[in-house]
Amino acid sequence: MDVWMDNAFINTAGNFSVAVLSLVIFLWIFEIITPYRNWEEIKKGNIAVALATGGKLFGVSNILHYSIMHNDGILFMLLWGFFGFVLLILSYLIFEFLTPMFKVDEEISKDNRAVGIISFIISVGISFVIGAGIII
Repeated sequence: MDVWMDNAFINTAGNFSVAVLSLVIFLWIFEIITPYRNWEEIKKGNIAVALATGGKLFGVSNILHYSIMHNDGILFMLLWGFFGFVLLILSYLIFEFLTPMFKVDEEISKDNRAVGIISFIISVGISFVIGAGIII
């Protein structure tokens, strides 16, 4: 198996396949966590949901990027990716906790774009912090 993974094309295709599958699974989990249906809201034109979902997509992709760069195998890429995803969810829950004057999910579902932008920035920003901590 190592001989195959030494080939840059096969290695890239493997990382790509695992990353896409991970994104699908992680987005499905986010869909369960949020009270609104992301893709239904996006279809209706809800910009705040699109921003929040885009931030989550970017965040998870960025974590996987760091994970691929700093690990030799797909297994470690997955482990770090999953760990980073859990931390990203934790940051999402902390954001909700730190805004007691309103509910983040409710505001995003009402297309409050200011909250959507902040949600986007938190997901992206935290993903860089998580990525910086990923080691071999």
